Amino acid sequence: MSRLRYGPGRITASEAAHRTRPAATATSVLLDVRETDEWQAGHAPWAVHLPLSTLSSSEVRLPPEARDRQLVVICRSGNPSRQAAELLTAQGADAVDVIGGMRDWATAGLPVVDQHGGEGAVT
Repeated sequence: MSRLRYGPGRITASEAAHRTRPAATATSVLLDVRETDEWQAGHAPWAVHLPLSTLSSSEVRLPPEARDRQLVVICRSGNPSRQAAELLTAQGADAVDVIGGMRDWATAGLPVVDQHGGEGAVT
């Protein structure tokens, strides 16, 4: 029996880190869709920033490092990233979102840096 897929998949913060951590074997790009002030306060060191507000246009322009790769979409709590992953999937991207967002990322002990590369906080 085949399974129908209803929208993008969802993964945990730990799985997101595993898929996106910089290495020769990284298969995906961590795409942080929070707004600039949240991003500056704290984000994963290897994440690519693309605010959700920029995804509302009919044609999304992904940053070069995010093109032609699976997108692992993250926000603060997991709800906006779900919306972003749905928008990206509708436009043909291969996207999943991170359950619990940056809150679960930080709780899992994964690295969070601020805009200057110092210790960051999830706001």
